[in-house]
Amino acid sequence: MLSIKNLHATIGDKEILKGINLEVKAGEVHAIMGPNGAGKSTLASIIAGNENYEVTDGAIFLDGEDLSDLAPEERAHKGVFLSFQYPVEIPGVSVTNFMRTAINETRKAQGLEEMPANQMLKVIREKSELLEIDRKFLSRSLNEGFSGGEKKRNEIFQMAMLEPKLAILDETDSGLDIDALRIVANGVNKLKSDKNAVVVITHYQRLLDYIVPDFVHVLLDGKIVKSGNASLALELEEKGYDWIKQEQEA
Repeated sequence: MLSIKNLHATIGDKEILKGINLEVKAGEVHAIMGPNGAGKSTLASIIAGNENYEVTDGAIFLDGEDLSDLAPEERAHKGVFLSFQYPVEIPGVSVTNFMRTAINETRKAQGLEEMPANQMLKVIREKSELLEIDRKFLSRSLNEGFSGGEKKRNEIFQMAMLEPKLAILDETDSGLDIDALRIVANGVNKLKSDKNAVVVITHYQRLLDYIVPDFVHVLLDGKIVKSGNASLALELEEKGYDWIKQEQEA
């Protein structure tokens, strides 16, 4: 589904990604871990099409299609979803109206008619019940006055509504207490299928107690230096990242 080949990227004069190779198949959950400054969020942003970064070499493919020349909204229409570390507040636009616009723009890009209002309301009701979201929540302005947990739950609701092929969760666990973390992870687990894939970016093992990855990759200094199964995250929790740095230097 997602194929990244020798990806190099810079911002300004600084090289951040230094040759990323990654293969993610449908039905899989991949976790990318690493210390601050390793390039994790940069990788997520570049997959989603953030134009602040310059890709200097390599390519990103989704279902065999090169995404290089596609704008962020085109990538979203192709099925790329990025859950932001710090979701933006949009006063005056309700969660429901935001979702209606997003879904219909995607349908328009795919050559489809707008979703009928009754069908839209049915889908919203089904997805909100799946994620245990109060109906009153949906009439509030997008992220305005939301707690950290509410913002992250709203992002998972957006993911549920849009049904992306590839969901990238960039430090979704940031600032969440245990209860909010469990609710968000439960939502992600309910939405997993053999038709989509999930990439989880995190510093910590605790999220991976709830969203169990098929593969864990360690990103250091712009490169994936080690990959393994879920047990690798436990090893990182115990030993930190220094032992991997020492392995690389040996």
